[in-house]
Amino acid sequence: MSLRAWLRARVRTNEFFLVFLAVALGVGTGFVVTLMSELAQLAHVLIYGIRIDVRLSANDVINPWVAGASLVVGGFILGLMEWYRRRKKISAAVDPVEANALRGGRLSLRDSVIVSLQTLISNGSGASVGLEAGYTQIGAGLSSLGGRFLNLRRSDLRIIVGAGAAAAIAAAFDAPLTGAFYACELIVGTYTVASAAPILAAAISGTLVVRWLGTNTYSLNVPDLVMSDLRQYGLMLVLAVLVSVIGILVMRAAPLVERVFGHKVVPIWLRPVIGGICIAAMAGITPQVLGAGHGAMVLDLSRDMLPSHIALLIVLKLGACLISLASGFRGGLFFASLFIGSLIGKLFATVLHLYVPALAFHVDPNVSALTAMACLGVDRRRSADDVFPCARDDAQPRDHGGRARLLPRHEHDGAPVFWTFVLDMAIASARRNYPGCA
Repeated sequence: MSLRAWLRARVRTNEFFLVFLAVALGVGTGFVVTLMSELAQLAHVLIYGIRIDVRLSANDVINPWVAGASLVVGGFILGLMEWYRRRKKISAAVDPVEANALRGGRLSLRDSVIVSLQTLISNGSGASVGLEAGYTQIGAGLSSLGGRFLNLRRSDLRIIVGAGAAAAIAAAFDAPLTGAFYACELIVGTYTVASAAPILAAAISGTLVVRWLGTNTYSLNVPDLVMSDLRQYGLMLVLAVLVSVIGILVMRAAPLVERVFGHKVVPIWLRPVIGGICIAAMAGITPQVLGAGHGAMVLDLSRDMLPSHIALLIVLKLGACLISLASGFRGGLFFASLFIGSLIGKLFATVLHLYVPALAFHVDPNVSALTAMACLGVDRRRSADDVFPCARDDAQPRDHGGRARLLPRHEHDGAPVFWTFVLDMAIASARRNYPGCA
């Protein structure tokens, strides 16, 4: 009996071997995520001349001509790729959600590599998108290939694809719970005992690989939150409603922007080029619109800003994200939604402190920022995984490379974040009853 046949027999007859397979695929995904992250950062260093240890959006000034050239070239490459795909009538790549829902977990590795490459080109050139879409695509693609190689049953293959996506998100954000909930809610689509062990094992193994490699993950140093009194609940509920309204308005605006770039007058290959020019113009005002916004969020959470400045950043970042996706750049908005949400929460707290000081006493700016982060993510996906990037591992001391804890040490301190998250999730679910809001 060959090794392949022996592995097939063991995985199909013993669920423990499915967990071992998930661990192996999680390790491989962790290495790929690290490679993609480092390549994107290296592209930013070489193109924009920034320091290797500084994120692109964290720079106060960048050369607008360099940004314009980078985004135009990157957009032109993506435009040519899309033009060639349509001319040859090649079907569009299937994402992990569709693969699991309609194809039993069967995902083309070639298409996954192409999507990941397009995501790297988009983020590397400076478009306002993150690498999350590429991470999950390649993680799910590798897992699908491994599962088909071992001839897994349809149900097991779906779980393994979810495990690969979980490992990708967990490795990217150094947050195993985020990856696990992301996979269960969006990829697998359900919580079951059978899927829990492989998905958690893959998420943890992917995270451990990134930590072992010493990759600079997207961790934030945020002080412990303070629960002043019960009136903070009411103010955070008001913030949740405001964020919901903003989320609905943004989703209503997205088809309009896509319609502008999708007009027949504009050639397919030219659409990303025009989008790149628009993003470069915004980058001339503030470099924080470039990339997903990891570095910018670290800066903005810890410094004082005028309300007008915060509002301008929100408008520009939202516009850059919509233009990036509508014009043909590839990427995810997982972290971008967290960044924009943190700005909305910061604006809410700042306005209260300046104009309503009687209420401002009851608002912790960090609670406000984290609440809006979770709520805006729910507006976009209605998924509980948005609240889990706010909970990080602090088992190690902070001065020895440990990740900071975004939620407080005492459960009641973070209650406003959780309950406003629940309210916003209810609003996000209810709005699906209205045409154009889903």
